Amino acid sequence: MNVDRDLEKLVENLPFFIKRTLLYHPNKNQLIEIVIDLGRRPEARFNNRTEYLSQKIISWQDLDYITKRVSKFSNENRAGIERTLHRISCIRNRQLIITGLTCRVGRAVFGTISLIRDVLESGQSLLILGKPGVGKTTIIREIARVLSEEMEKRVVIIDTSNEIAGDSDIPHMGIGRARRLQVTKTELQHQVMIEAVENHTPEVIIIDEIGTELEAMAARIIAEKGVQLVGTAHGNCLENLIKNPTLVDLIGGIQYVTLSDDEAKRRGTQKSILERKSYLSFQIAIEINNRYSWTIHEDIKTSIDYLLQGKFIVNQVRKFINPIKTQIRCKNYYITSFFFSNDQFINENWKKLKSRQSFLLKTKENRSVIHDKRLIFYSYSFSSNLLKEAGRKIGIQIQLTNNIEEATVLVGLKKHVKQNFKLQQIIKKNNMSFYVFNTVSLFQLVKLLKTVV
Repeated sequence: MNVDRDLEKLVENLPFFIKRTLLYHPNKNQLIEIVIDLGRRPEARFNNRTEYLSQKIISWQDLDYITKRVSKFSNENRAGIERTLHRISCIRNRQLIITGLTCRVGRAVFGTISLIRDVLESGQSLLILGKPGVGKTTIIREIARVLSEEMEKRVVIIDTSNEIAGDSDIPHMGIGRARRLQVTKTELQHQVMIEAVENHTPEVIIIDEIGTELEAMAARIIAEKGVQLVGTAHGNCLENLIKNPTLVDLIGGIQYVTLSDDEAKRRGTQKSILERKSYLSFQIAIEINNRYSWTIHEDIKTSIDYLLQGKFIVNQVRKFINPIKTQIRCKNYYITSFFFSNDQFINENWKKLKSRQSFLLKTKENRSVIHDKRLIFYSYSFSSNLLKEAGRKIGIQIQLTNNIEEATVLVGLKKHVKQNFKLQQIIKKNNMSFYVFNTVSLFQLVKLLKTVV
């Protein structure tokens, strides 16, 4: 990865005692932001630590010196520096006087999307999820450059806070040949999104930080017009999006459906279940775990449906090993909120299963390792004949044992396993995979064996 830095253009606008320290700092290339608050010492924040830049206390004159050298602050209390990607955010008191500044270092990183080059070439709409500060804006800036320059597509960026292309009428070179639409007010972003489709004939629209229902609705309208979307939203994973009432429309919306008795029995679920309401605005989702590890959902529709049904999710984890080497690994996940830690049992997870007729899978390092084991079943608190009968139903002969030390898979009733702490210790000691049920039935055991065998 190559990084284009304009750090000197930011440092030039700082008081001399801060500038002198930063220009000769050995780790200035890892600088994330500079915090300047009235009556406090200036701080520099790096990837994994924070340090003071001077013994001098910040005064009103220091704040005034900086604010006069940057652009005018918007209604979002953000400003920038001409032809750079740096962002200066201010803190105001009740009289709207500036009492603090956060100077975030903006960088154009070339090569950061080598992990998902194949995903971009598919032409499908892409949703990027991650917590604040993890690098979502840097990623979509590089996506804009690759799509517009290397793939020669007509790309339009909706740049609400001027973070993607910089605080200038001339966009930063980091976006390549992409065009940029600035938004006068944050609450008008959804209108500019529609305007971009109607007026500028784009093939791709890029939106940073979709955060309101109107913006989610505008994204759906754009998707239905056949335009490729690349957007970001706050959230660690798809489950966060499902639970977010503002953004749930991005994945088609969620509704309760009441099933008939026969259908509920066939599916092995409760009568009231959650299902998607309509078409999704995005086809692929990327969860930014950290700067060097991303989780890819290549079919977001299937992942959402499986999450709502409590089934396995199969996705990819892609990692940067070094600047020229990447690693792609597939993982099988069950609903992540139902995972147990290898180190301890978490009582809250039992409560989450209180009213569900479902089973729970425990795996090592959150991976499905059961297929790598010789399957020897141990039935706890119910007759092993039920397991034998379930095996006959699907035409297999399963191996059972009466010695728990020999078993690799334990199947039992949840309430009994929960109360037996000695059994829990044996499970942890032997690294045993286990399934627990609220109530055991032949139908559920057949479903279990089809899943794991």
